[in-house]
Amino acid sequence: MSKEKIPTTPAILALKAQKGDFTLHTYSYEERGGTKVSAQKLGVDEHSVIKTLIMEDETGKPLIILMHGDKEVSTKSLARIIGVKSVSPCNPAVAEKHTGHKVGGTSPFGTRKALPVYMEKTIPDLPEIFINAGGRGLLARMPTTELIRILKPTPVSVAI
Repeated sequence: MSKEKIPTTPAILALKAQKGDFTLHTYSYEERGGTKVSAQKLGVDEHSVIKTLIMEDETGKPLIILMHGDKEVSTKSLARIIGVKSVSPCNPAVAEKHTGHKVGGTSPFGTRKALPVYMEKTIPDLPEIFINAGGRGLLARMPTTELIRILKPTPVSVAI
């Protein structure tokens, strides 16, 4: 990791409070670059870069879904599994209000509100992951077991 100053984000503070086992990795953020760009810049497989997506049900109740960088979420499957009529991505301003993180820097750690967390069931098959640490261009590398220990996400099968 380079010597640049890394901001302390609510996500990093939450990870430290949980005595999380993680290292921080920075890259030059690109608007709309997503996991493809972060994986390329860090030289890792996009499948191991986990997206943090903020969604809401038909009543506006927010939730987090964690997904492999190279996959999409079937919102129909997710809605059926969690027992709601529909699930859709939150408007970026609404997502920021729920999490306190800017879109592009959304982390499941240190969110403003406690939100239910769902995770694609194949994520634990990876020995380690890269996940946003609460800032654009800032990822935390951690064993997948740490993600599960800290967040206790509900596994779901919704990848497409």
